[in-house]
Amino acid sequence: MSRGYNVRANGIRQHLIHFQGPGPQLLIIPGITSPAITWGFIAERLSETFNVHVLDVRGRGLSEAGELDYSLDTMADDAVSLVQSKALDRPIVLGHSMGARTAIRAARKSPDAFAGLILADPPVSGPGRREYPSAWPWYEDSIRMAEKGCSAEDMRAFCPTWTEEQLSLRAEWLHTCQLDAIKTAYDGFHSDDIHADLQHLTLPMRLVVAGDAPVIQDDDIAEIRQLAPAIDVRIVENAGHMIPWDNLDGFLAAVKDFVPAAELKETD
Repeated sequence: MSRGYNVRANGIRQHLIHFQGPGPQLLIIPGITSPAITWGFIAERLSETFNVHVLDVRGRGLSEAGELDYSLDTMADDAVSLVQSKALDRPIVLGHSMGARTAIRAARKSPDAFAGLILADPPVSGPGRREYPSAWPWYEDSIRMAEKGCSAEDMRAFCPTWTEEQLSLRAEWLHTCQLDAIKTAYDGFHSDDIHADLQHLTLPMRLVVAGDAPVIQDDDIAEIRQLAPAIDVRIVENAGHMIPWDNLDGFLAAVKDFVPAAELKETD
C-alpha cells in the first residue's frame, strides 16, 4: 500500500509517495525525468526493509512547477527543507543519477540532515570533464512527444529494453516533466562540480554503479574513492544506467543491506 502527500518546504509544494515499511526512513530522489510514481515498483520492494518516501522533484510529477529555480543548489535545498519541515526525520537518501548529485550537494550543505547516502550511478560530468553520455535531443524529443500524447509503443523507441508496463507508465507521466526544468538539470551535469563536494562528506555512503553503462568508469570509481575513502562501492552487472529497470534484483541486493549512521553508532 502507498499514499501520496504534499509538504510545503523550501517555498514550494513538494509531493511525495509513501510506502510504509519497518526499517529506517529512506528518501528516494529520482533521476532527471522520473516522476515519483515511476519508482513505485522499486519502492514497494524496498519497503520490505525501509520506510520509503519517493520525491517528485520540482518541475516533475505532482510537485510544484512553473517559473521556479531548477538549479542543483535549489533541488538540494528542497531535500534539506523536507527534513527541516519535520516531514522526514534524518532519512537515508537514495539518489539516482541527477538525484544522486542532488543528494551529494544536499549533504554538503547540511550533513546532519541525513543518516547516509546511496548514490546510484551519478553523472560524473562537470567543469573540465567528459560530457554526459546521453545527448540532449533524447530528452527533448521524448518529452515533446509525451506532451502531445503518446503510447507505450511510441515510447519504446526511446527505452527499447523496458517492459510494457514500464513504458506505459513513462508514456503517461513524462509530460509532467517541465522541459526547462529538465534542460537546467541537464546543463548542470556539465557545469556543477560534485567532486568538490564529495571530499567534505563523512556520512556512510555507498556508490551503486551500473555495470553495463558508460556513466561511471573504472577511473571514475578510483577518483571517487580517493575523494571519499570510506565509500562502499557496489557494481550491478547486466544493468544500464536505469539500473533497477534492467536488473531489479541486482539493484535491491546492492541497496538493501546499507547501514545508516545511527546503526553504526549503536554497534561501535
